[in-house]
Amino acid sequence: MYAITIPEPGGPEALVWAEVPDPVPGDGEVLVEVAAGAVNRADLLQRQGLYNPPPGATAIPGLECAGRIVALGAGVSGWSVGDEVCALLSGGGYAEKVAVPAGQLLPVPENTDLVTAAALPEVTATVWSNVFMIAHLRPGETFLVHGGSSGIGTMAIQLAKAIGARVAVTAGSKEKLDYCAELGADILINYREQDFVEEIKRATDGAGADVILDNMGAKYLDRNVQTLATNGRLAIIGMQGGIQGELNIAMLLNKRGAITATSLRARPLSEKAAIVAAVREHIWPLIDSGRVRPIVDRKLPMSDAAQAHRVLEESGHIGKVLLTVE
Repeated sequence: MYAITIPEPGGPEALVWAEVPDPVPGDGEVLVEVAAGAVNRADLLQRQGLYNPPPGATAIPGLECAGRIVALGAGVSGWSVGDEVCALLSGGGYAEKVAVPAGQLLPVPENTDLVTAAALPEVTATVWSNVFMIAHLRPGETFLVHGGSSGIGTMAIQLAKAIGARVAVTAGSKEKLDYCAELGADILINYREQDFVEEIKRATDGAGADVILDNMGAKYLDRNVQTLATNGRLAIIGMQGGIQGELNIAMLLNKRGAITATSLRARPLSEKAAIVAAVREHIWPLIDSGRVRPIVDRKLPMSDAAQAHRVLEESGHIGKVLLTVE
């Protein structure tokens, strides 16, 4: 098969479309013929040599895909050859075929085409596990998501609104904020022109945000804690703003706040399977009904993954960037 390889870390040009051996499904795995994969920020870090795959995972990048099952490994039940699926991966999505643990498979939603379904696994699993399973966002609470126009952000807005939360977003342009508003965001903050701490305090009469989903890490740590409401929960899922920050523990104690930091890729298979099962139970009915939908900025040929990485690095996109197998 052909896949994107990274012979040496570097810029987008380090991504090479090359012939590699076909994967073989192990016990409890299926082999998926990939129709499309999606690009995530973690892929950019891997390309730069800053985010190695977990032990035992393929070096081929790509944390999600959609396609058709073409073979079943030993012990797999509940799935058949020919089933259309999307999948959460530890790697391997930038390829024509990928072996996937059966517990990380999802059926393609009824109202979603096969290629577009590649935009769903990583964002739904990330948002549901952090915002709902860990931070326990509840109806009526105020939820702040940084990077509201990103793939994660556009899904987080829709899911938070679906359960009856009030949604605040940060984004870097009027176009992006307008799109967030169309998805249901109530409080729109241009981080280039406004201080999100002040804007959240103003919009909540000084109370603050009950749950914050943060992709920035160190750069926003102190300001996120300032923004938290009493009993607020901060979920950190990214490091775009650095890896080391200073934490005001006295402020956190005073707010009785909680901070969690998670990643999906290196979690044990059992944890990933539990998250995927929860996504299927809680989110798939919302997608089937049309209340929630994947947001796709553009689709590019998988062999042109370098251009897809440039798009993410320039941060002009809204939603997900997909890579299609021709």
